[in-house]
Amino acid sequence: DSVEASPSVVFENIERCSPTCLQMLLENISGLTADADFTVELIPEINVAVATFIKNIDAKEFVEKCSQHKRVREFQMTAWLLESTQSIKAENLPESISTDYLTVYFESARNGGGPVSDVQLFPEDNSAIITFCDLKGNS
Repeated sequence: DSVEASPSVVFENIERCSPTCLQMLLENISGLTADADFTVELIPEINVAVATFIKNIDAKEFVEKCSQHKRVREFQMTAWLLESTQSIKAENLPESISTDYLTVYFESARNGGGPVSDVQLFPEDNSAIITFCDLKGNS
């Protein structure tokens, strides 16, 4: 039976663990290799990192291992599965950005994107809501 889980795990309270230390810690816990098997994106504004797994893993089991790991507890980090969503908000966009550019950008596999069904621009706060196609029903 396949595990229907998000391939991304959120780590909160990362300030006591440097980016390199966090990568090594995740390698130790998962047995995988950073860059080849997973990537880590830091979001320092909210003291969070997101590990996205390229290699198929049981993400729920990984989160459980993290919550029980001695070093994770010492750093007082918490981990949970990132829920998948169909819409995201892009902020701090250049004033001249177009819906076509955003559509092409977010459809790029290199940027981690997928088929986009809608882009709503909000020029007053330089943001946009990008909605992706529902992949479950369209094969």
